[in-house]
Amino acid sequence: MLPPDDFDPTIGVADTLEPGLRRIVAPNPSPMTYRGTNTYILGTRGLAVIDPGPADDAHLQAILSAVEPGQRITHIIVTHTHLDHSPLARPLADRTGAPVLAFGDAHAGRSAVMQILAEDDTVGGGEGIDEGFVPDTTLPDGTVIDGDGWSLEAIHTPGHIGNHLCLGWGDACLTADHVMGWASSLVSPPDGDLTDFMASCARLQAREWRLFYPGHGAPVTDTAARLDWLISHRLSREASILSHLAQGPATAAELAAAIYTETPPALLGAATRNVLAHLVDLTGKGRAEPLGAMSANTAFRAL
Repeated sequence: MLPPDDFDPTIGVADTLEPGLRRIVAPNPSPMTYRGTNTYILGTRGLAVIDPGPADDAHLQAILSAVEPGQRITHIIVTHTHLDHSPLARPLADRTGAPVLAFGDAHAGRSAVMQILAEDDTVGGGEGIDEGFVPDTTLPDGTVIDGDGWSLEAIHTPGHIGNHLCLGWGDACLTADHVMGWASSLVSPPDGDLTDFMASCARLQAREWRLFYPGHGAPVTDTAARLDWLISHRLSREASILSHLAQGPATAAELAAAIYTETPPALLGAATRNVLAHLVDLTGKGRAEPLGAMSANTAFRAL
């Protein structure tokens, strides 16, 4: 799915999205972050800053400059520990005195199978992880964060990474990198887990949402359709992988080259990691198996 051409926000400026919610886009555009990371500011007096973003002094100043007279930052909430979302949390806490809240540290929420894979350094992965991140307060699934005139529900949505949270705000949801309108989420083992990702999509499907505010790109207005697309997209990729494996064993890189024929070269590595996630998921389902120890370069066969 192509990104919307009309999403071109002014970087570093706090835009009001609806009463009580503003967004500042960080100056870190890339093929993986689109225009940049969305930092959200929730509230009108006591403020929550959600995903402060990458370690960037200009973005830190943009956040501080968005605090108006009579306002103060009372909460800093991190949805997950990728380098484009969490590193600025501690500098912002040092400047404001606000605590940092998150599901856990860089490896919290990993499934058992991914923990085993993580212990084998041949699997690779670890793209952009904020390894030193530690929150002041952990947010177990279902935690309600009550602020000054606002409330957020922590919804544990592992998949993109094990510690990923979505944040329910009434009938809207801040979905970080789990649901975005401009691209599907990267799922790269051992930090990303496709089995968990699909379960998290199903969990969000169980509720009616007015709007999704993602970690990158514009708000998602047709939330049900977007979740349907994400699930069907993954099932379609699974079918393509199984079809190719029926012709003989192949590695994740070989499968990605055969399946992602229209993917720009800069994104083919990410596509390969997504295929590996499918192969791990298919192994867990008993529909594929690695020919040898599982790694990023192992060939798999269909069962």
